[in-house]
Amino acid sequence: MSALKTTARLEAARRVADTVLYEGYLLYPYRASSSKNQVRWQFGAVGPVGAAAAGVGDDPSLFTECLVHPSGDLRVDVIVRFLQVQWRAVEQATGRDQFEPVDELRVGATRWIPWHEAVAREVAFAGLPVGMDGPARVLDVEVPGGEDVELLQEGGTLAGRLVRTRWPLSGRLSLEATADDSTEAVVALRVTLENVEQWTEEPHVPGSTGRDLAARRSFVGAHLLMAAQGGRFISVVDPPRWAAGAARRCANSRCWPVLVGDEGSQSAELLLASPIIIPEHPVLAEESPGDLYDATEIDEILTLRIMTMTEEEKEAARGTDPRAAAIIDRSDSLTSEVLERLHGARRDPAALDSDWEIPTYGGGAAWFDEDADAKVVPETEQVVVAGTRLSKGSRVRLQPSRRADAHDMFLAGQSAVVARVDRDVDGETHVAVLLEDDPASELHEWYGRYYYFGPEELEPLPALGPQEEIR
Repeated sequence: MSALKTTARLEAARRVADTVLYEGYLLYPYRASSSKNQVRWQFGAVGPVGAAAAGVGDDPSLFTECLVHPSGDLRVDVIVRFLQVQWRAVEQATGRDQFEPVDELRVGATRWIPWHEAVAREVAFAGLPVGMDGPARVLDVEVPGGEDVELLQEGGTLAGRLVRTRWPLSGRLSLEATADDSTEAVVALRVTLENVEQWTEEPHVPGSTGRDLAARRSFVGAHLLMAAQGGRFISVVDPPRWAAGAARRCANSRCWPVLVGDEGSQSAELLLASPIIIPEHPVLAEESPGDLYDATEIDEILTLRIMTMTEEEKEAARGTDPRAAAIIDRSDSLTSEVLERLHGARRDPAALDSDWEIPTYGGGAAWFDEDADAKVVPETEQVVVAGTRLSKGSRVRLQPSRRADAHDMFLAGQSAVVARVDRDVDGETHVAVLLEDDPASELHEWYGRYYYFGPEELEPLPALGPQEEIR
């Protein structure tokens, strides 16, 4: 194990990886009594052997397979990142050097309750040589346990203490590289993280479930951050054509590799193997004012939800964890300008990469070009189906074939009226319809809520005569 060279790119990747690390650490409304906060550590938990079979923990391993395009002496840096769970016991002072556990302790304006916290850990391995078709290289991942004591004073008098206990973690990291038969330009690299601790039942701890106890022996929020030396990682999400076959053969269990940095490129020096689904080249939203520990959710929704909490609920949330207290305080102090930024942002996709090919729409103009959009009027557009021109007001019979959702089977055979004909940026046609026998069709039209079908899913029907009624 050796230190890694810190670069601006690596630090930027770490900030993105931190959102993975703390995903689900706290779930709003952040009180210990909240049912969501009673089932924690959902993502990337690598549990002790036997915990999953006992129904109290997660599988003892995860692995990722990624592609590397070597350009010289290929080596990789691997950073194993995870949370180590620690139990915070709350004890009240009962005499000189004497304490007893309590369910709650108020010290001044602060309320303390027993709680499972977590400490961020990194175990880094630098410059690991990548040798093809040899035995897997196995490295130990060891994290010691420990205990910290924090004394709580009130008015110069000892009121109690917090005792934070961590249990040791023991695991293995293995690397195995193979040359892909389809091309000599790519190497398939499998990286596996395993927990080697054996699960055994522990004495019951008040306020803790069996899952909590197993989490103490787990690598929580585990993910891998890797850097290539003498090569570049190749996207398995959007690989170049010559590596597409190799990408299809990659297998992943409980984590998925995405490129980090070099936006718009199909290769990068850095790779993140994440236990949650995130896009390639992930970046942090610049509008976000701080961590909410739910990076896949919308900041505005979470912030507004926090602002609706009562003062009692906020006090209870502050008593769970310093991170929860920081969320409450920040949400209460947000200015109207910050809240307005959270409401939405428009970004120019072309600004991400000057070489990015902008989709075209109708005559080669950019799809967001106002002049091109003005030429497309869905209410007057037409589409030819079975030799019949369909436009707004045309009658059709629905014959769903795409099975886009469960509603399709209920709409099969029903008659409808075309409301508009839309064409997307890829040139596909989508026909919006209103059901003829729907008494709320006028309301749906007013709201602009339609059913959408492809032209091949429609059968033209004759127009109704002047005396006919729709039944």
